[in-house]
Amino acid sequence: MKISPLDVTVSIARAIGHPARSRILAMLAGGELCVCQITEVLGLAQSTVSTHLRELKRVGLIQERKDSRWVYFSLADDEESAAWLKVLLFSVEHDQQLAADSERVRELRDVPVEDLCRFGFDDALKKARNESK
Repeated sequence: MKISPLDVTVSIARAIGHPARSRILAMLAGGELCVCQITEVLGLAQSTVSTHLRELKRVGLIQERKDSRWVYFSLADDEESAAWLKVLLFSVEHDQQLAADSERVRELRDVPVEDLCRFGFDDALKKARNESK
């Protein structure tokens, strides 16, 4: 059975309509992130974040890349996905939660993903600071 354009549009709109999934898309606008980075920002259980990521991938808004034990997500690079993202980011341009998420992502990018996934943010940050001395 062929899926109609209306069905596709409704599926994408529903996926974007969840606050956690919109936050994920906004985070990924700054570049790819590992599941543990996204989980750290959202403050949700890893299984919950995985469910949200699976839904975004199902509707074609994100893609994944595996690197050893780590799974990285990025925005899909097609025109339709870019159009949806443009509308989303424009409509939430001044959202305080997304600004806070962006700042947190910036902090997380200073910590090696392997350490973040193994130890959590606080311990990974301590380790990174000790190694830079």
